[in-house]
Amino acid sequence: MWTSVNSKNRRKQPICVLRRLDISPIVFRTNSVRNKFDGKSMAVDLSRVGDRDKLKAKREPYWQRLRVGCFLGFRPSKRGGKGSWIARVYDEDAAKYRLKALGDFGTLAGNEIFASAKKEAEALAELIEAGGEIRPAVETVAEACQSYAADKPEAQGRFERYVYNEPLAKVKLAKLRRRHLADWRARLEARPSVISRNKHGETRSRKRAPSTVNRDMVVLRAALMKVLPPGPPNTEAAWQEALKAIPNADGARTLYLDIDQRRLLVEHVSTEAEPFVRGLCLLPFRPGALANLTCANFDKRTSELTIGKDKDGRPRRILVPKEAADLFSSQAVGKNSEEPLFLRSNGKAWDRDSWKVPIAKAAAVAGLPSGTTAYTLRHSTITDLVIGGLPLLTVAQISGTSAEMIERHYGHLVRNAALKALSALAL
Repeated sequence: MWTSVNSKNRRKQPICVLRRLDISPIVFRTNSVRNKFDGKSMAVDLSRVGDRDKLKAKREPYWQRLRVGCFLGFRPSKRGGKGSWIARVYDEDAAKYRLKALGDFGTLAGNEIFASAKKEAEALAELIEAGGEIRPAVETVAEACQSYAADKPEAQGRFERYVYNEPLAKVKLAKLRRRHLADWRARLEARPSVISRNKHGETRSRKRAPSTVNRDMVVLRAALMKVLPPGPPNTEAAWQEALKAIPNADGARTLYLDIDQRRLLVEHVSTEAEPFVRGLCLLPFRPGALANLTCANFDKRTSELTIGKDKDGRPRRILVPKEAADLFSSQAVGKNSEEPLFLRSNGKAWDRDSWKVPIAKAAAVAGLPSGTTAYTLRHSTITDLVIGGLPLLTVAQISGTSAEMIERHYGHLVRNAALKALSALAL
């Protein structure tokens, strides 16, 4: 402190106080990052690859302001990778910032990454400013599968058997590469398929068929396609190439039982399994869909049946004929609404391991072709519906599959019927 006094005038003058203040350099926010190196302020432009490469790895991202309330962050990789990007947007309604991980954009060239990250950050800002819903972050393969299978029980079952317990499940989507899925696929193909189990715990298995591998892979590919764009072909980033379907793996079912053969099967099957097998002969359902029916799924007053738990996960409601309605009504007697319509003698519902043996035994006793299974009955009933002239779209809706599949495997029956009808026009 210094004091100034006028020597010619004894009256004290106002004191001028000067204080030494600890003033740090003022850094104004611009569109580039301000980062301190050795006490100096250095501007870093995240759009410049060279400037990003010079940044030191640290936990807190380097933030760049795009506009008011919208920031783009970059966190360099400690292992020499491309680093990861984060969007930060202010949500006025919640009075707080929202963060979203954007990944590393590993499939893009270095000079394209900033533009893509900036575009996603600005899209997030527009969504939040418009009051849109912010979905939970999906960062790993397991989370992508869980999101996809939320309303698809068939897919969820496959993920539980073949994905969630695998190392692949923990891989972050931003780091997913072709080798991760190739390794998973190799383990899947080497895994035998269980044919049956007996009460002593012994299992019979066989080599996994190509068609089975395809069915197990297609749901994973669909889940990943929801959250990941395909990578450039013939590169390690082309994750989708490891999940290509095995060609010509799906052979059409050719074993057909006519209505008299189906009657024979019902007559020779065990008393316990007779109602369930009869149901498969009356309606073109998957065995699992019929086994999952509860008493609540059938409305006796209107003869309407709701099929809820099926392969595609979408419920459908159909009107059933009198014979099927009588069967369902008899099976519902004495049961509460939540009990399965078709029960085994032990009080449990039918499943793939319990319906195989009685059907195989009945087919052998009745002299039916070997290889007769529950799915033979589905194929046979669909065939009869198509030959009977029911539109393919209606057949698809009743059986719970796509019109494309019906056209692919049963379309030739329609063409044969058309040829026969045209032949009748001959003079």
